[in-house]
Amino acid sequence: MNKELLIKYINNKCSDEEFEEFAGWIESETIDSDCLRLISEQWKNLESLHDKKYDEKCSSILDKIHHKINLQNIKIRNSNFVLISKTARWFSRVAAVVFIPLLAIVIYLYSNSNFRMDKITEMSADSIEVIAPIGSRTVVQLSDGTEVNLNYGSRIKYPREFKGNTRKVLLYGEGYFNVVHNPKRPFIVKVGKLNIKAIGTEFNVHAYPEDNFITTTLVKGKVIIYKKLNDNKIKHIASMIPNQNIIYNQHSDKVISKMENIDKYIEWKNGKMIFDNTPISQIAKELSRKFNVDIEVADDIKDLTYTVTFVNDPLSLILDLMTKITPISYKLYPRIKYADNSFSKQKIIIEKRK
Repeated sequence: MNKELLIKYINNKCSDEEFEEFAGWIESETIDSDCLRLISEQWKNLESLHDKKYDEKCSSILDKIHHKINLQNIKIRNSNFVLISKTARWFSRVAAVVFIPLLAIVIYLYSNSNFRMDKITEMSADSIEVIAPIGSRTVVQLSDGTEVNLNYGSRIKYPREFKGNTRKVLLYGEGYFNVVHNPKRPFIVKVGKLNIKAIGTEFNVHAYPEDNFITTTLVKGKVIIYKKLNDNKIKHIASMIPNQNIIYNQHSDKVISKMENIDKYIEWKNGKMIFDNTPISQIAKELSRKFNVDIEVADDIKDLTYTVTFVNDPLSLILDLMTKITPISYKLYPRIKYADNSFSKQKIIIEKRK
């Protein structure tokens, strides 16, 4: 790896061949003294930018960035370059002032060596993992033509080419699936303890690992939800019809079925957050996930509910609106700097207005 190539990459001027060379250097973890010196200088420049006022200003700028990002549908194609998830929290502080390619280099070289690949990771010779970037949604096109919208912080694992009698993918988080019809090769989404089987249909699956519930919403077509037991037997959970919403409790094994307006479950892919008599604790969870912050709600206001729709609105505007329609207030706390030079998420506490 030479200094000239590093400078080209920082300035986004690499050719395809040079980009491949750069990606190979990242994987090999080799670096010469000139490159290390250049990266060290950039790192020090970033460190000098941080103070309390900067932190507050950056939070405001970051809200605007999220607003801009959410206006777009980001298409991710096969790539060999990856971003590093372990220090993704640090991205939120510097993304407003630094060029993203340089961040990837600095974070990679100053992180612990046991990093985990983010954004797009080759799982093996014939499989891929795609992760939705922080604060934005991602659209993935599978080899059979099926399109998957991934919500904030979600990821999907799938083969480069589907083989055998089924088309099977693994989902962590939330995804909206528009499945290409192929009755001879059913499409199966493996999520938590469940398998969601479709031949050709549109449906949404909400199943973040930290949640106890798996929620499936059918837009059109038909899906079958089932569970594989320890003795390899199949337990049928539900056969869904359009406009049906199924909530499966992974701990109790209970199923709740509803026929209702499903917009609140699926409109996230169009930049909308629809809350219908939703508890403030659930809203805080959704906002925390979307804006990569840590929102805590005081116990004495957890009974508050909201019926409201937000469309690509920044976090500051959402919180301000909530304080106007209900007797609450919120406080922003500065990020905490860790020993490895990364920073905690922005902490926000919502409490009853005094």
